[in-house]
Amino acid sequence: MRKSLMLAAALALAGPAAAHDYILAPARPNKLVVVDTQKMAVEKVIEIDDAGPTPMVPMVAPGGRIAYATVNKSESLVKVDLVTGETLGRIDLSTPEERVKSLFGAALSPDGKTLAIYESPVKLELTHFEVQPTRIALYDAETLERRKVFEAPRQVTMLAWARDGSKLYGLGRDLHVMDPETGALIEDKPIQSWQAETYAQPDVLAVWNQHESSGVMAAPFYTARKDIDPADPTAYRTGLLTMDLETGEMAMREIRIMDVFYFSTAVNPAKTRAFGAYNVLESFDLEKNASIKRVALPHSYYSVNVSTDGSTVWLGGALGDLAAYDAETLEKKGQVDLPGNASMSLASVRLFTRDE
Repeated sequence: MRKSLMLAAALALAGPAAAHDYILAPARPNKLVVVDTQKMAVEKVIEIDDAGPTPMVPMVAPGGRIAYATVNKSESLVKVDLVTGETLGRIDLSTPEERVKSLFGAALSPDGKTLAIYESPVKLELTHFEVQPTRIALYDAETLERRKVFEAPRQVTMLAWARDGSKLYGLGRDLHVMDPETGALIEDKPIQSWQAETYAQPDVLAVWNQHESSGVMAAPFYTARKDIDPADPTAYRTGLLTMDLETGEMAMREIRIMDVFYFSTAVNPAKTRAFGAYNVLESFDLEKNASIKRVALPHSYYSVNVSTDGSTVWLGGALGDLAAYDAETLEKKGQVDLPGNASMSLASVRLFTRDE
């Protein structure tokens, strides 16, 4: 009896279990790989039927147990238990009459109750195909039943929910702000027409979803100064687009002369720094709009994410390893090799927390 009381007291003093970071990395041809970032080790490999050539956009529900991912050439979506590895449900977007692709446009609402899928449908006639209006479909995350659908602007590559769930943001030729209740377009924040008197039309590279620790959707863009001779290499500039999902504020900023490319960018939880990655990893000061430091990478990485405490930058995508770098010094801290060196390709690498 005394030992039981002592154990209970010890557990009470210890308090609730602390949450720590995990990574969910899709890998060819049909895998979702769960990585424990504290142990720097693979925790679980989940295989999904008919998922090839690779799962693309993973989304993790609050609590860190349930995940969703687009699969099957972006024509289906699966619901998976990350602890047991069981597939709990599946949505097939295409029908015999209509082929539907979601590409990169998929997002789970902050409360974990609603899935928003950007759909590009084509009607399949006997002698020809008919391109249909693009749309956003909202699905119940528990039952996977479609609740509503509404037309949406074309060429949207990424979807994100406002942190309070009141708006949907679609990143395309503009930043489209939509009401998920009515489907109404509320506002278009300019991207291609941004500061047109000073800059050429920006080219935005936005296909990687990685804003979970910061609440800021970020994407690199490339442009040129109109007031500088186009033969001058300094005319070409790298910029950063940020969309704060809490405040609704979007910013387009020039951050350096363009000499290398970044495939994706992510913001730290303090919203003071951004990190860009491809063949180099670079940190940027968001208050001064300036580069801080750059280091070469051993190979290309497409997807970049930041730990919830802001101390670690995680790199993935392209090949078959996840690399951890110190957010301050950009020194490499460790690496996790995926089983079989399975390629992550263009898939987003997502970060989530789970109580332990």
